[in-house]
Amino acid sequence: MSDTDRPRPEGDRSRSFDDLVSEAAAASVDGWDFSWLDGRATEERPGWGYARTVAERMSHARAALDIETGGGEVLDSVPRLPPLTVATESWPPNVARATARLHPRGAAVVATVDGAPLPFADGAFDLVVSRHPVRARWDEIARVLAAGGTYLSQEVGPASVFELVEYFLGPQPPEVRAGRDPEAARAEAGAAGLDVVSLRTAALRTEFFDVGAVVYFLRKVVWMVPDFTVERYRDRLAELHAAIERDGPFTATTTRFLIEARKP
Repeated sequence: MSDTDRPRPEGDRSRSFDDLVSEAAAASVDGWDFSWLDGRATEERPGWGYARTVAERMSHARAALDIETGGGEVLDSVPRLPPLTVATESWPPNVARATARLHPRGAAVVATVDGAPLPFADGAFDLVVSRHPVRARWDEIARVLAAGGTYLSQEVGPASVFELVEYFLGPQPPEVRAGRDPEAARAEAGAAGLDVVSLRTAALRTEFFDVGAVVYFLRKVVWMVPDFTVERYRDRLAELHAAIERDGPFTATTTRFLIEARKP
């Protein structure tokens, strides 16, 4: 998605609902690259600069692991990878993309199964990172970290983009809205034997400038509206298209937190 540091687009109001939806429904959603949304949606970025922070930490690491690497986009942005660099990914199309991107950089990509133990020896890595993990396995993170090693992760926070979620699914119960609580992550890290040395949170403005951007986003970030298809929600999408045409961008709040933990 476009960074909000750039000028905000006005949107193309000349295109029809059917044209916008058909284009977004046909677009590839492989990998974890959101450049298709450039000029069509914006998302404010956290002030801490995750990719920049990862690059700095990796410049001092001996052995690093990137969990749930997606298509390897963030890891490939690191100028200098550690001598041993490994990435894991479970979705086959992303495994292929990450392999093509990272093997020329000397990084190994390992296909894994969601929820399964990490296929690495105890204490194998002095740095473990993960951007937007589905669910952090704190026991496994602690196990593969070497003594003195660091885990650094940017995670999706509670009720992220829930204005969009609830537009399609209706009001969510308090326990769902409170999920992905950063303080719960702190407690889970501590229970796994790690010391949380930093925990930062951010609430960020997100805007969708046309209904096609919404369709693409929900096709790519499938856990937001798990049963989403254009056919199932066509009436709501048509209402959203009309609202954007009338009132301007659909606005939501993205939440993120950055957690850093060390193994004693």
